[in-house]
Amino acid sequence: MHIKLHKNARTTPAVRREIQTSSLSASKLAAKHGIGKATALKWKNRDSVEDLPNTPHRFNKNMSDLEEFVVIELRKSLLLPLDDLLAIVRQFINPNVSRSGLDRCLRRHGVANLKALLPVVEGEPKPKKTFKDYEPGFVHVDVKYLPKMPDEASRRYLFVGIDRASRWVYLEIMPDKSANCAARFLKRLTKAAPFRISKVLTDNGKEFTDRFDVHGERTPTGKHLFDMACKKHTIECENLETEMRAFYEKYSLFFKGEADDGK
Repeated sequence: MHIKLHKNARTTPAVRREIQTSSLSASKLAAKHGIGKATALKWKNRDSVEDLPNTPHRFNKNMSDLEEFVVIELRKSLLLPLDDLLAIVRQFINPNVSRSGLDRCLRRHGVANLKALLPVVEGEPKPKKTFKDYEPGFVHVDVKYLPKMPDEASRRYLFVGIDRASRWVYLEIMPDKSANCAARFLKRLTKAAPFRISKVLTDNGKEFTDRFDVHGERTPTGKHLFDMACKKHTIECENLETEMRAFYEKYSLFFKGEADDGK
């Protein structure tokens, strides 16, 4: 049987077993084997002769379960390298997160290897327009469901804005995904952006457009709160799922070079 011992162990498995089966007191056992009384008492009260691991049973975390969920969703959807993700986490989620703590979080959830998260492209990829061909101001806005936490009465939603050219990211956690929340998010997004937003790309959700109703697709009325917010800030708005899928694919390929190191 193979037994692992700490490199500074003062006792052998045979001595430990002798201590466990002996009727002598801890003080006499300590004197007999040339060890401390605490060491003798420790092995006398144990059933095994193996050393216990030094790693803590419970890891200290700076992030709550909800914050970790948001981080993992950002990692999987945006495919950001560790340092870029760290900057976003510190700015929007938790300013006390360390680089090593974030790395451990990604490893615990199985998303530490960025290269493994990239989509597999079959065949020869077609030449595509790179992000550098865009001017800053073309922003993709998306919303994601967050899990309901035990201490919450209802679930919340993550709104994310990503600029195509610069990879600049802005995010907020909102109480719902209504048109009102979407419009408020856009207002703060335009204020926070270090450039003028000229175009916004979203999906066809009701929080972004009234293009669809119970009868199917229709011409947008222009009275939707998000459309009105775009008009107020002179922003062109597109609601195209196909464009969004292409955007994510292009975003993934853009980071492929940075993902080669597994971070």
